[in-house]
Amino acid sequence: MSLTTRVLLGLVAGFLIGLALAGSSSPAAVTALAIAAPVGTIFINLIRMTVIPLVASMLVASVGSMAASGALGRAGLRAAGVAVVLLILAAVGTILVAQPVLARVQIDQTAALALRGPAAASAAPSAAPGVAQWFIDLVPQNVFKAAADGAILPIILFSVMFGIALARVPEARRAATLRVTQGVADAMQRLVAGILQLAPLGVFALAMPLASKLGLAAAGAVAAYLALVVVLTVLLGLLVLYPLGIIGGGMSTSEFSTLCAPAQAVAFASRSSLAALPAMVESAERAEMPPVLSGFVLPLAASVFRVGAAVAQPVGALFLARLYGVALSPAQLASIVFTTVLATFAVPGIPGGSVIAMVPVLAAANLPIDGIGILLAVDTIPDMFRTTANVTGSLTLAAVLRKRVS
Repeated sequence: MSLTTRVLLGLVAGFLIGLALAGSSSPAAVTALAIAAPVGTIFINLIRMTVIPLVASMLVASVGSMAASGALGRAGLRAAGVAVVLLILAAVGTILVAQPVLARVQIDQTAALALRGPAAASAAPSAAPGVAQWFIDLVPQNVFKAAADGAILPIILFSVMFGIALARVPEARRAATLRVTQGVADAMQRLVAGILQLAPLGVFALAMPLASKLGLAAAGAVAAYLALVVVLTVLLGLLVLYPLGIIGGGMSTSEFSTLCAPAQAVAFASRSSLAALPAMVESAERAEMPPVLSGFVLPLAASVFRVGAAVAQPVGALFLARLYGVALSPAQLASIVFTTVLATFAVPGIPGGSVIAMVPVLAAANLPIDGIGILLAVDTIPDMFRTTANVTGSLTLAAVLRKRVS
């Protein structure tokens, strides 16, 4: 039985048992929930402990390698520029659409406060930081203290700056540092993959108290999240990526559709952008694109460009905010956009990697991270559409750049 199936079974079992225990004050019910709660917390803590070393090492390795690459040139810089613009548009557009839609999802706010713990019900809402303070907080006095405090935005910014600075170090020392950093990134991905083997138990332990407190509203909210993230991912392709590829690439609709279709089929079935890379390269060569696109831009985009995650991560953050009854300030929404754009470049290449990379997004906006286990359990369907959007985005970059590079 696959891990995906086992995780989904854990979610269903947790929901069913939680619903059965809802409102019960029997000793058996209290004991079961008392056991499940710390198990779920331990699973989430295992994920959280990997986030900073994983994201920091992947960002330093990828940014340092790209900035130091002589092949980057104008093609790579233009691709990076277009990619960042697409990520920002996707994240901002997602928030504008998803927030009012999720506001209509019915959640018992008393139960939502119970999910956040007893202190949340009596705690006064903290004042949102001003714009100036938000920018000041991006630059910590001590990066190690920021890491210890879980301040993820400064860590991400520092990692990007360190990667760029590393590109200016003499090649021998830079290569040695990048090898170590890439080794750390590879080891962290292996560690995360090992932790995810515990996901069936962790998701079961998280779903049981969630269902016992929210009842059927929890299942309805999860269904609304699934529908919304799939619809928005499809709309990203139809309303943004396809028009940009067709107009920017000077291609007809049929030409661009033919360019994308083989890789999209592989991506949808395999849920892996790298698995679809051979089909992307073959399509680019068949379309007579310059070698720098098929040999450099597309492999790079398949490795680090995750435009689908720029939709999924904000939707997931807004969904968890609604589930836990957290009102998001403009500064928190800005943090979601900013962190999403950077975190998409550090998505680990493992099943559920985009959900794991959501942890910095949630941490930056001070959102509860416990619900991430639920998103992980139902990630199969969104991941199919998200990976298809990632591949379409990579080919859109190539189409836009094909007449601008030689």
